[in-house]
Amino acid sequence: MHRSEITIDLGAVRRNARRLLEVLDGAALWAVVKADGYGHGAIDVAGAVLGEGASCLCVATVTEGLELRAEFAGVRILVMGPSAGREITLAREADLELAVWEPPAPEGVRVHLKLDTGMGRWGLSELPELTNEVVGLMTHLATADSDPGFARTQVERFEEATRGHSHRVRHAANSAAALRVPESRLDAARCGIALYGLSPFGGDPSEDGLEPALRWESRLAQVKRLRVGESAGYGRRFVADEDTWLGVVPVGYADGFRRDMTGTDVVVEGTHCSVVGTVSMDAIAVRLDRQLPTDTPVTLIGDGVLAEDHARVAETINYEIVSRIESGPSRARRTVLDA
Repeated sequence: MHRSEITIDLGAVRRNARRLLEVLDGAALWAVVKADGYGHGAIDVAGAVLGEGASCLCVATVTEGLELRAEFAGVRILVMGPSAGREITLAREADLELAVWEPPAPEGVRVHLKLDTGMGRWGLSELPELTNEVVGLMTHLATADSDPGFARTQVERFEEATRGHSHRVRHAANSAAALRVPESRLDAARCGIALYGLSPFGGDPSEDGLEPALRWESRLAQVKRLRVGESAGYGRRFVADEDTWLGVVPVGYADGFRRDMTGTDVVVEGTHCSVVGTVSMDAIAVRLDRQLPTDTPVTLIGDGVLAEDHARVAETINYEIVSRIESGPSRARRTVLDA
């Protein structure tokens, strides 16, 4: 029996893709589907966004690219992370494109040279002589979600460095820049988090016309009453200060419900209820406002509970919340709605 259920709404993914295409105003939408589509299912999401007009799929590894190539013949796929040795041979055979930031560029593979304009990570400090294999020029914006001024500085540096190469596709924008930094859109924008209806700014996605695509649900596996002074969980982090109804939900940090999400809310029978005590590997405790029967549904994400809400409690980002939800035979069942 599954401990929880993830539901992915591909209709929401499509609407988010249309929203981004509207914002991009002619620039191409390149869909970032790395890390299994941020936990949403890379193949399902890729099919949905390609149907809406996305023109390239972006991944982190050659292995991810090969999995997509098996499903999508002829679709442009860009591997944005490092590759070497046998991986380059496999990429060549599968017609994958590679991001490169150290010369020499591999032969017989279409490459995108990456410039470091301020991220301080992968990237060349200046462009070398360009070969015919170079089909794209790219950079990565460090602060589009938090400091658009520095993002604009990066775009200016990138445009200056790539002036005279307009026949090669130039791409810099991520989701945050696509939404808020118009000059970054250039020829294409690599959008990930916004496709899934998650806010790149950590706020309410609806503020940017986005719709969350992931719903996560479980159930009450046990309901018990704690008397004053009784505790729940490791370390007695929660001690009842009054008689309290407590629900135990069979989801914990092994399922992706992080240990530092104590204090966040979930929804039980339409009521927001706090997670109390220590999050265990396989269980959380929820403070209820009344006695409820076992098997009562519990919404972990959805029904007004956003991944962004959990991220604020855990002092992290929504990307990490959704990409760490564990699916599989012994954990969460994934259901895909294609409406």
